[in-house]
Amino acid sequence: DMKVAKISRNEIVIEETPNILLDGRDGAIVKLLGCGLCGSDIVKFRQKLVPDGTVLGHEIVAEIVEINSKTEFQVGDIIVTSHHIPCKKCIYCKRGNVSMCEHFKNTNIQPGGFSEFIYVSEEHLKNVAFRKPTNLADIEASFYEPLACCIRAIRRCQLPTDANALVIGIGSIGILMAQALNAYGFKVCGCDLAKSRVNMLKNFDIDAFIVNDLPNDYQFDCVFMTSGADSAIDTALKYVRKGGKILVFSSTPQNLGYANNDIYYKELTVLGSYSPDLDDLKTSLELLASKKVLVKDLSTVYEFNKINDAFQDTINNKIMKAYIKGVV
Repeated sequence: DMKVAKISRNEIVIEETPNILLDGRDGAIVKLLGCGLCGSDIVKFRQKLVPDGTVLGHEIVAEIVEINSKTEFQVGDIIVTSHHIPCKKCIYCKRGNVSMCEHFKNTNIQPGGFSEFIYVSEEHLKNVAFRKPTNLADIEASFYEPLACCIRAIRRCQLPTDANALVIGIGSIGILMAQALNAYGFKVCGCDLAKSRVNMLKNFDIDAFIVNDLPNDYQFDCVFMTSGADSAIDTALKYVRKGGKILVFSSTPQNLGYANNDIYYKELTVLGSYSPDLDDLKTSLELLASKKVLVKDLSTVYEFNKINDAFQDTINNKIMKAYIKGVV
């Protein structure tokens, strides 16, 4: 048997379930080494967007223990993989909106990242899996998919090379976004309500302010909304320059909108970005391996049997980001 962490009412419970086997299928069985806890996992859990019994988690680092594949991967390889694959044929893929592709949404690792063993399909191995760079610790490599999400957001904005950007909300994603913008050569500034998070971004040599201390005359070509607070919308509208862009990268509790007349009179572009495309994943691993984006101290480590604590500590803002180790 193997252990899996499932949603059960309002908590995450660990259950024993029969071992997952290849059973003649193409693909690989991997043993989980660790999996990051994503903000989207928290939203699905809190808002009951997925049924009880669901195994969440997708930011995985794992070791191949069984394989039947035409790829060059082999038993013993430590890999990172994303969980979704675009079909590259549908209208969404052709228009550059891979996150909306039905095939993209329906492909997943089985049963999910918070599992002792996971089935990774041949399609995953061919398209979105890579060997872990040897200079990255497992916990660093677990940022492969979330950083790729940020890279796609930046690319979607199509900013001129001399653009400046404001990142609102300095959580783990805000720190990734700010560093990625910096790696692309843009002038970056971050803001948050918490002094500790402001200081954290400053430690990466990136300007940061408590929101109320942001100078009123600052104006930005692009504002990246990595905060999940309703009030952050007003901050974005205050600091985006006329003719500028707002990139929406988080859901907000009340699902408020950007004011129609602000968009109209200031000629603003408001756009969203959700998941990464294949090129973004490759770029992400390159930025991590070259240490142009540093993630070493962002995560708090939890043993697999403490996964419920990881969820609760994240919800209660006790930690920046959780990393759940595989079953030992």
